Amino acid sequence: MPRRLVRARGHGRLRSLGWLLLAWYEYFLVHGPGDVQGEPVRHGDEYTEFIVDCYALDPDGRRLYDSVFLSRPKGCDKSGLGARAGLGEALAPCRFDGWACGGEVYRDPWGLGFEYVYEPGEPMGRPVKVPFIRCMATEEDQTGLVYDTIYFNLTEGPLKNVPGLNVGLTRTLLPGGGEITPSTASSASKDGGKETFVVFDETHLYKDPDLRRMYTTVTRNLRKRKKIAGTWYLETTTMFAAGQESVAEATYLLSESIEKGKTRRERLLFDHRWGECDDPADEPALRAAIIEAYGDAMAWNDLDGLVDDFYDPRNDIADSRRYFLNAETETSDAWLAARQWDTCAAPLTVMTDRDLVTLGFDGSVSEDATALVACRVLDGHLELLKCEERPEDATVGWQVDQAAMDAAVAAAFDRFDVVAFYADPPHWRDFIDRWTTEFGARLRVKASVKHPIEWWTNRPTAMVATLKRFHDAVTEARRAPDGILNARLTHDGDSQLRRHVLNARRRVSRAGIQVAKEYPGSSRKIDAAMAAVLAYEARGDAVAAGFARPRKQRRAVGF
Repeated sequence: MPRRLVRARGHGRLRSLGWLLLAWYEYFLVHGPGDVQGEPVRHGDEYTEFIVDCYALDPDGRRLYDSVFLSRPKGCDKSGLGARAGLGEALAPCRFDGWACGGEVYRDPWGLGFEYVYEPGEPMGRPVKVPFIRCMATEEDQTGLVYDTIYFNLTEGPLKNVPGLNVGLTRTLLPGGGEITPSTASSASKDGGKETFVVFDETHLYKDPDLRRMYTTVTRNLRKRKKIAGTWYLETTTMFAAGQESVAEATYLLSESIEKGKTRRERLLFDHRWGECDDPADEPALRAAIIEAYGDAMAWNDLDGLVDDFYDPRNDIADSRRYFLNAETETSDAWLAARQWDTCAAPLTVMTDRDLVTLGFDGSVSEDATALVACRVLDGHLELLKCEERPEDATVGWQVDQAAMDAAVAAAFDRFDVVAFYADPPHWRDFIDRWTTEFGARLRVKASVKHPIEWWTNRPTAMVATLKRFHDAVTEARRAPDGILNARLTHDGDSQLRRHVLNARRRVSRAGIQVAKEYPGSSRKIDAAMAAVLAYEARGDAVAAGFARPRKQRRAVGF
């Protein structure tokens, strides 16, 4: 089955509090509002393994993960899982309390009949002291599905008999101190940060600046509690739309960095399952892909109904692939698909000092981003050298650090043998004039004789041809089954450059296909993509001028 599971080194399912939590869930919890409302919760193999993974411990009894990501299609009870985790964090023995010799018994403190007998060497549990559970919702006027299920359990399920509960529609006070609170972006920012556990439901929707700032604030708050609290958070989501800069997309990219060894952070548990179907018009293949994507959740979903929804002509095909196959996709007007760009990734390919390169530059001063990209002439490998973009919390009057960008250009000329440099002139005319004076004589390939660096992107015919050359190089790349990449263009896998490329939208003009932001004034920048296009165009001109041949090595000759 198509599934990507990223776990820490040393992960083991026998050393987990999850088995205790599973027994607790299935004794006390029921399903919330919906078709199976009030029925006891039971878990298949897939979600059993997921819960056990969530509570995996290291040999010292410390949680292996402080963040967990679960990605499944629409209708897989992700919000229900989030609610169960929240209830367990509020009331269950979910923190390490030593290793069992065998035969010890945990009994619920309320006399409601729950007992769990520990096996030898199994971790024992205790409740969190003064837990603060936050359930994040995306809309200001709703508590969210997670809290709705929690509320139902505390008012209609077996847990309603827990003494000392004060259950409300907007907040639940817990016996002995602590609370469960549904929150929105604005309300979360007003609290003092006492969280011990947070559920972020449907993080593919966390794509506007307020929600992203809320996510950052709340996850930072978790670190304020003492180490003994074992704070963590859970993200549940359906597949994001690439390029929308959602929280889900950021976590997805982090998981890839962990897999590739590009980050030291390993305290993320990442679990993504999807279905693969190259031709959705092939109904048998689509059905098989849906079954793959839903896994155990097919037990409570109607396959015929899912297929009908997928084929509903009122639904966008890209959205249907995300909702029902949980597959990575892109907006219908995306210039390049994420899978196409990612195929060209060659993070182990690095540029070295004195490589023969071309440079591309595209920039603004205050609103858009400013980027400098290098492209190696020999093989078409791209590297993002510097990119500055307006922060989401920027104050009025913010501007790009022009001195820093100027220094980055000078550093590139110091480091590499730059054969060509193409820069879009608006907003940077004075700097381009100075770069022409300082570096123009060193350039062997020029945009024009009079202006060797200026390359205006507002020339429709020239721009269409330039964009097509770049687009074709990306889309024609192929990776063999043994992993060998056959491509005219590669890149270093930089996440910022990837984001800018995927932000670019296809626009049809009289001259042909051009690109633009999704709408004028959008915060989703494309400037690094344009800098890469210019660098690759300069590289093409350098190749045509004969600079792609490997340099001959000089040899000392003895007499």
